[in-house]
Amino acid sequence: MNQTVAFLGAGNMAGAIIGGLIESGMAADNITATSPDSAAQDAVREKYGIHSHADNQKAAESADILVLAVKPQILKAVCEPLKGAIQARESAPLIISVAAGILGENIDTWLGGGLPIVRCMPNTPALVRAGASVLWANDRVSDDQRTSAGELLGAVGRVEWIERESLMDAVTAVSGSGPAYFFQIFEAMEEAGVNLGLPRDTARRLALQTGFGAASMALASDESPAQLKKNVMSPNGSTEQAVMSFEAAGLAEIFERAMIACANRAHEMQTEFSS
Repeated sequence: MNQTVAFLGAGNMAGAIIGGLIESGMAADNITATSPDSAAQDAVREKYGIHSHADNQKAAESADILVLAVKPQILKAVCEPLKGAIQARESAPLIISVAAGILGENIDTWLGGGLPIVRCMPNTPALVRAGASVLWANDRVSDDQRTSAGELLGAVGRVEWIERESLMDAVTAVSGSGPAYFFQIFEAMEEAGVNLGLPRDTARRLALQTGFGAASMALASDESPAQLKKNVMSPNGSTEQAVMSFEAAGLAEIFERAMIACANRAHEMQTEFSS
């Protein structure tokens, strides 16, 4: 990427993306991060060699890409003072928001309107370059800008695009909140292993490595997860007994209820954070 990128916010997610961009070969001189916290400014400057300061206005005046990486609760307060600087520019910057629950039209309004907006739902494995980021673009985003947005988030993992912004609630339920589901599974497997007699550290390592290995197999395979599950099961075997126990407990229905609750809450948050 040859464009200049300014991150409004210098927290964990901004740092993860900045690190991925540097690792992929982007010049540190083309990246700026802002934060009201001088310690956060110093941290990203020292770690990545980028520019950092507290002046959002200055960042908004010149960057080709403006990444909104602050908490959704304060996004409106961060955006509205930048309206004049952005609207005064000859060419509008690409706006990429990684703030959960904020509609693109609200961001556009807060910044004065008429802007190319990309919404992104990343997830926390982006912190180790293994994220899943889902992007949506409004109709003002050009093909080149879509490519730039994909490259930016691709620096921290896999990128998928959706054509309807309303699907972001479902995305939140699958990948946005998804890491927590797996952490809960690992926690349960660890505890069960301990109850079966394993040392806790051994049970934890086995659970985590098994999860990593299973995900790696599924990503490398053309077979569905359902088929891969069957491949592990032998008739009347121990794995079949475990799977039958899960099915008897209604595991699929439990996941569906949990993910519907997650999607519903994500939808409610749009109203809360956009007012």
